[in-house]
Amino acid sequence: MTTVEPIRKISDLEKVRRILRRSSFRDYFLFTLGINSGLRICDMLALNVGDVKGKNYIELVEKKTGKYKKFPINYKLKALIEEYTKDKKVGEPLFASCRKHRLDRITAYNIIKKACKKAGIEECVGTHTMRKTFGYHHYQRYNNIAMLQKMFNHSSMEITLRYIGIEQEQIYCSYNNFIL
Repeated sequence: MTTVEPIRKISDLEKVRRILRRSSFRDYFLFTLGINSGLRICDMLALNVGDVKGKNYIELVEKKTGKYKKFPINYKLKALIEEYTKDKKVGEPLFASCRKHRLDRITAYNIIKKACKKAGIEECVGTHTMRKTFGYHHYQRYNNIAMLQKMFNHSSMEITLRYIGIEQEQIYCSYNNFIL
């Protein structure tokens, strides 16, 4: 199994957002929700419109861990949710295909992969890139690995550091700066 990477450069994030916004508001919203929530793709795709429309929090039971999760919806997502869901019924899947079926993982993967390729991102990417991107940038901003560990429900800080690519980044930096 190939390990995907976070999108580390803000400029690359913006490129991907622009590409997705031009192609589909649904795809743009999927990506924006992913990088702002840190949810796994299976949990995002399981959401219905009623889970987010008019809400201040997203509440769910994680499919992978079976653990309850509740987190506030930031102002950027609130505005997108309002716009995206205005003509949708609460029982509909939040992310639906053209035929109104729930979007599947493979389609989501292809959306993210194609947009990242178009943006010139050469790292290995996939749907999990959104979760790792959230983690990477959250760590860069707050430098609080313990908080991120709790948000991700990881068993140790080392797992979280490795998961978001910080551990490897620190190793490379150490090699580059160690000169005899």
